[in-house]
Amino acid sequence: MYAIVEIAGQQFKVERGNKVYVHRLQAKEGDKLEFDKVLLVDNGGKVQVGTPTLDGARVAATVIGNAKGDKVLVFKKKRRKTYQKMNGHRQLFTQILIQGILAKGETLKDELKVEKKQKPLAKKAEVKEVKAVEKALAVKKAPAKKAAAKKTTKKKED
Repeated sequence: MYAIVEIAGQQFKVERGNKVYVHRLQAKEGDKLEFDKVLLVDNGGKVQVGTPTLDGARVAATVIGNAKGDKVLVFKKKRRKTYQKMNGHRQLFTQILIQGILAKGETLKDELKVEKKQKPLAKKAEVKEVKAVEKALAVKKAPAKKAAAKKTTKKKED
């Protein structure tokens, strides 16, 4: 399940558990946020597209921390005019952890319950079969050849 959400004027594709850097938000470390400008939600092939946003859909997130991006240097110059100007800039970012994608009337606790109820995809017997097939298909590597000893020449001293 993923969603396209607009955060601080930019669109991000997010899934539960993703860590995303967004432009600086006015939030402290550990704050819980909800973004309601959800443009698209894909739930296992069932796609919902908003016009422009989905009503009631939200993305829950927690602020991990604030950081600065890499330095960007801006250099301007006009030839033969003795004009040159140098500017530097470091963008401020906030790192957030996506807790979940919530539909209309859904809470974060409801989403966690649904995930726990889902059964594992493969049973133990199937896993053993897959491992046996992988083992049978594994290509045996030829033993590495030892490198020949290098000949050394001694210089005669006069």
